[in-house]
Amino acid sequence: MPSDDTPFLRHLRQCNTAVVPGNRFAFSLGGQPAGWIDPAIADRLEQEGLGSRTEGFALANPADLETLGEKLAQEGFYRSHHELFDVRLDVGQPAIARIDRGALPLFGLVAIGVHMNGLVRKQNGLYLWTGRRARNKRLDPGKLDHLVAGGVPAGHSPSEALLKEAAEEASIAPEIAAQAQEVSRIVYALNRPEGLRRDILYCYDLFLPEDFTPEAADGEVESFSLIKLEEAFELVRETDEFKFNVNLVLIDLFLRHRLINPTSPEGQALQRGLAYGLSPASPGKALSLEPV
Repeated sequence: MPSDDTPFLRHLRQCNTAVVPGNRFAFSLGGQPAGWIDPAIADRLEQEGLGSRTEGFALANPADLETLGEKLAQEGFYRSHHELFDVRLDVGQPAIARIDRGALPLFGLVAIGVHMNGLVRKQNGLYLWTGRRARNKRLDPGKLDHLVAGGVPAGHSPSEALLKEAAEEASIAPEIAAQAQEVSRIVYALNRPEGLRRDILYCYDLFLPEDFTPEAADGEVESFSLIKLEEAFELVRETDEFKFNVNLVLIDLFLRHRLINPTSPEGQALQRGLAYGLSPASPGKALSLEPV
């Protein structure tokens, strides 16, 4: 196994900092393990009669989660995004509840997002469209980002969310965005100031014509740039210019295009870590609900 400080594995380690349960408390929905309660809301949930720090917390009716999330937002425990996300127990499971996306980390619930590599083939090689995040974004303002990326709202499939984000973020027509191909799924579990992020990223490639120019429609992107894939490779290897999880999607892209040798020890470790998570205590347990 490569050392911990290899240029690309460092990004996986930075996105897999959570050790479950750590200082969190088990949370179940409808009698099934669902997440991990952040200490910031533990006392409040005890007051609500939903459990204790010693026994864990539970909500018998998953449909009540949305109302609970609204109450916590009104009381200032988190800042509402005014956007509901579906709650799933794990990868590939159906939705059993809904809650504002801002509350997901407080409950340690799985969240799903979409990321799209906007690619252009030219005579001198492959190019990648990048976006510069607006300076007023809550998360990683001013960082480099994908051409299209975002969370999957409640009631949407990942492919539906991709079409929505493509139109809003880069003014890509639905008939063009629909040509995007799902290429991989990436998981990680990350400690953030807002809580525990247990994310699944659905990753897509879309090859765009040379004369395509993206236009920001929703104000979330400051500017767009078209750069050679090798330049993106250098930025990921040498810097932290890209938003934290964008690095993971680009590493997957580099592996598929063999800028990173997928059969090398580092390449194999990267592929395992992208697919299963890379917990500091127990690799492969990033999204697990079992204590490590």
